[in-house]
Amino acid sequence: MKTALPLSLAVLLLLSEARTHEDPVRPEPPTAPERPAPAATSQEPAPADAETRFQAMLTNASLTGRWAPLRDGALGEERGGDSYQIVGVTKVAGETWIVRAKLRYRERDFVLPIPVQVKFAGDTAILMVEKLAIPDGGTYSARVMFYEQTYSGMWTGGRGGGLLYGVITNAKE
Repeated sequence: MKTALPLSLAVLLLLSEARTHEDPVRPEPPTAPERPAPAATSQEPAPADAETRFQAMLTNASLTGRWAPLRDGALGEERGGDSYQIVGVTKVAGETWIVRAKLRYRERDFVLPIPVQVKFAGDTAILMVEKLAIPDGGTYSARVMFYEQTYSGMWTGGRGGGLLYGVITNAKE
């Protein structure tokens, strides 16, 4: 697919070059008048708008919700206490982002930069990690969806996996 654009450009260039060498007595067929491009609908945000809203949603954010373990295809009992503190997110390049998560480890608070992939389905962000190694914490893969101050998703790790969901609140600066 990456060669489709250069290939298309090459074909267009060849066609335009061929047109300059056409027989001058042969008339060109009439062309239809150009139509203006349809205006963007308000229901489909521009990608930059979705990214800006995603960044705002996860700036000084508390994610609080519930989770349930998932083992061998069986869903376990739902539990509360799912909680995360996010300082912010920064787009690095393409679909690569850094999530700065606030963590407590051995009585100390620190901010851990976590590399993730973020894809957008319209105005909905989907955060993905694949086999992310956390020191003293195992290796995890996850998919988490963010939409209108809510999150939901799934994760897998060395000790199983599960489903999670909750709400997002932002601290006032």
